[in-house]
Amino acid sequence: MPKIEVNEELFYSLVGRKWDAKEDFETALACAKAELDATDAESVPASERILKIELNDTNRPDLWGTAGCARQLRVYHGGKQSEYPFFSRKGKNLKPPMAHTVKVQESVRKVRPFLAGFIASGKAVTDASLRDMIQTQEKLAWNFGRKRRTVSMGLYRIAIIQWPIIYKGVDPDEVSFTPLQWGVPLSLREILKQHPKGKEYGFIQEHEPIHPLLVDSKGGVLSYPPIINSADLGAVQVGDVDLFIELTGTDIECVTLSASIMACDLADQGYTIEPVSVEYEYDTPHGRKITTPFYFQEPTFCSLARVEKFLGEKLGADECITALAKMGVKAEKAIAAEQDETTVGEGVRAFPPEYRNDFLHAADVAEDVMIGRGLSTFTPARPSEFTIGRLSPITVFSRKVKEILVGMGYQEMMFNYLGSKKDFVDRMLGDGAKIIKIANPMTENYEYVRDSVLASLLISESASGNAIFPHRIFETGKVAYRNPTENYGVSTRQFLGFLTADREANFNIVSAQIQTIFYYLSREYAVEPSDVPHFIAGRSANVLFHGVKIGVFGEIHPQVLENWGVATPCVAAELDMDALLSE
Repeated sequence: MPKIEVNEELFYSLVGRKWDAKEDFETALACAKAELDATDAESVPASERILKIELNDTNRPDLWGTAGCARQLRVYHGGKQSEYPFFSRKGKNLKPPMAHTVKVQESVRKVRPFLAGFIASGKAVTDASLRDMIQTQEKLAWNFGRKRRTVSMGLYRIAIIQWPIIYKGVDPDEVSFTPLQWGVPLSLREILKQHPKGKEYGFIQEHEPIHPLLVDSKGGVLSYPPIINSADLGAVQVGDVDLFIELTGTDIECVTLSASIMACDLADQGYTIEPVSVEYEYDTPHGRKITTPFYFQEPTFCSLARVEKFLGEKLGADECITALAKMGVKAEKAIAAEQDETTVGEGVRAFPPEYRNDFLHAADVAEDVMIGRGLSTFTPARPSEFTIGRLSPITVFSRKVKEILVGMGYQEMMFNYLGSKKDFVDRMLGDGAKIIKIANPMTENYEYVRDSVLASLLISESASGNAIFPHRIFETGKVAYRNPTENYGVSTRQFLGFLTADREANFNIVSAQIQTIFYYLSREYAVEPSDVPHFIAGRSANVLFHGVKIGVFGEIHPQVLENWGVATPCVAAELDMDALLSE
């Protein structure tokens, strides 16, 4: 979970009040799903004292900074909700008061295509505020921005920038500049190999033929997103008054929301926010010309019936609107008619504030109603049913299978159920016909639900080339795949997968291991030739249980091993344990 360090004096000034008792402050933090992790000793001057706060909601990046967390506490405890008149909206693009324009060229489209920015002025940067800007920048880029893959941020002094700014793609070997914390110019390629930030984040760009670059109208380099700013135009110092803040990335909504969060935070700290016009040479989901900060969020409807279903108490629309206001959310009474009976009739339509985009479902609205009203206001209810916890039959069976595999010399592994198409389909020579794709993934690395355990085992083997052979690994875990005969079109099953990597590994070895497993499970099985593409034809077989195919085993195809960078022969098998559970 994200942790932030906030200057106590700055934090309480933004909240508008102070809690003298530690217990009272910890109770107040509950509205932000936060906990007080630690504080500096009382002997430390208040202007230097640090509060360490842990945030327990990864869907609220607006809370990952001093101003954002303080805003939630201020509004919840009766303080004024700030207004942010500098936002453009769909069909209403504000005109920047000055010619502050960023031109995004076609050349950057396939690398890092989206940008948002704004101007913060009218107040000198202090040491505390600069530290907070950098912390918010890093938290957004590291956590929300997936280690800068989808979002990264840069801060610049306006006084030395010649507008318009150009965002373009360049050859990494042909462009050089002096990066921050460096004394001599380096090419973009050299930055990736020599500079500490290049070594840390070079994995994002190193394989791309074109790299992104941000320059002003005279060719001066602002930054090399998402790696490092330049040492001249990209160096912000204490005392600077007018700043340009830009964000680039691969997801336009994440980039736009991050810019909105930063703009609202700085506005709350007393800065004047001026919009920036971003002009694209290509189409984007928000158009070719966008003035940022930009409000793109859609309202979410939640019926009163659904509120009652989620929270266990019947609430009126006015109660819900009042509770949402304490969370900084504007809402109005509304009536909707949808297929689900819990969404029909009277309810509330919630409009996310400019700095939030976490209302994906009516349940999110109900949750804010619950927090806004206060957990202590709900009447405790005693459970109406008495139940005794116990292990499910498939868990008991899985444990028995694990004991057998360990007894055969195998090492148990645990893997993610989500992964990429490259790992689950392409490297396995599959067609992807049954694999399930997530509709709104945070990253392409976790875009698909695995439909086989074998890819997970090969992920491990691809990183184990220096370990002493033979390698024997297994996993029991869930897989899911498309199945039109199921109610929801998907089957979720418990699978066993195991793999042996050794120069002597062959079909006879894995066949004998299958026989051993079935012997100790007291099950009968049969085999037939298999045509699974990631096994070698003629050296693989399907496993039949009561005449139904429930697994496969054999020698892994050489092309699959090459795709994974595995140089040692491998045999593997996987079995549907849900099917084996029945005698």
